[in-house]
Amino acid sequence: MASAADEELAASKTDGFKVGEKKTVEEYAKLDQNDESLNRWKASLGISSSPALPVDPKDTRRCVIHSLALEVAGRPDITIDLSIPGALQSLKTKPFTIKEGAKFRMKATFKVQHDVLSGLKYIQVVKRKGIRVSKDEEMLGSYAPNTEEKPIYEKKFAEDEAPSGMLARGHYEAASRFVDDDDNDHLKFDWSFDIAKDWK
Repeated sequence: MASAADEELAASKTDGFKVGEKKTVEEYAKLDQNDESLNRWKASLGISSSPALPVDPKDTRRCVIHSLALEVAGRPDITIDLSIPGALQSLKTKPFTIKEGAKFRMKATFKVQHDVLSGLKYIQVVKRKGIRVSKDEEMLGSYAPNTEEKPIYEKKFAEDEAPSGMLARGHYEAASRFVDDDDNDHLKFDWSFDIAKDWK
């Protein structure tokens, strides 16, 4: 049985939508090679003739999130390098500060390995004093395994605006997950931030 926290982070479902039949990169590459529109779609996925990056066969992950960053115009990015041991744990215990009313966006860098990743989504639930104040879900897209030509993907999320005013200031707890169409978790983590009058 799913916990309440798991249910809060569940991806939304579209009635009648069924995930398509799984195919390998090679099967997609050979699919209707003379169909111009299908070839454009395959190119948008990153399916190309460029050699695939070598992958450790013992590493079964399909999507590896390398970094998360908070991007604010006129300020240096706040970047969390997830290859550093303890980086995810520090997100919860060492909150970062966002100035009230500031416009910002998140961005993620990641790589895809082994097979096509279908329908990657980012889901986030934010709470203040235990009460949910928002739930956001952003479709990031579908991606082919990285190649020498495209060794890493970077995805910038939609711009957001921090709340403002005396009542909005304070500490917030968040839970986030990267999930695909098959409901496979690629990264799940808790983190926290503070809304303040100014940047720290």
